[in-house]
Amino acid sequence: MRSFPPGRRAARPGRLMRRTLLLALAAVVTATTFAPAQGWAQSRGQNQDDRAQQAEDRRRRQSEWGDRQAPLPQLRNAGPCPFVKVLYDAGRYVEFQGGREASAAVGYTGEIQGISAGCAYEDDDPIKMQMEVLFELGRGPTAQGSQKTYRYWVAVTKRNDAVIAKEYFDLPVTFGAGEDRVYRRQTIEGIVIPRASLTTSGANFEVLVGFDVTPQMAEFNRAGKRFRVDVGADQAAGTAQDTP
Repeated sequence: MRSFPPGRRAARPGRLMRRTLLLALAAVVTATTFAPAQGWAQSRGQNQDDRAQQAEDRRRRQSEWGDRQAPLPQLRNAGPCPFVKVLYDAGRYVEFQGGREASAAVGYTGEIQGISAGCAYEDDDPIKMQMEVLFELGRGPTAQGSQKTYRYWVAVTKRNDAVIAKEYFDLPVTFGAGEDRVYRRQTIEGIVIPRASLTTSGANFEVLVGFDVTPQMAEFNRAGKRFRVDVGADQAAGTAQDTP
């Protein structure tokens, strides 16, 4: 079984960056129950469940990560596609000087604002996916310098099961003079997920995205605490507040 190609490439500077991610997985995933003659059309009930789950995921992302100032263009999905999600524990990145959770101690920050994804497959072809990920990145009062390289990862899993493959990417960012917040959009192409047979649905898989966070950062996120990405603009906020 081959997973991601060895090594990694650093991101090129710029507002729009492209990544290529290749997965060659052993075709051992259990097939879903829809008939081969139906192509990728599953039972109506299953499709309705999938659409309801995707709608709930979109609603949650919009309420937690949405930013009307930087909308992410939507790609047309050929369904059923793998579920694409931000891992909640790793959806935000907040550095703390000295481990102190206060606005005056915040260094560099980041949030994954949203994801658009599309896929295509037919017959017994592998699933081919493309993703766009929108990052909002900030510089707090203790951030040193104007440059920061964030690290994030993309993982493919069996749905609600173990990780099949995972790869890390670097995202270098330069903040301009007086700038405490920037947006970067990453395009990830070439995600290829082999299928056991033509009856294996994309709904068997999930694609997860997250920052490379420390245990303290993960716990901060898990507890529902948060700072604005541009926390440096308002140091009077005090300690972090729990999200309602």
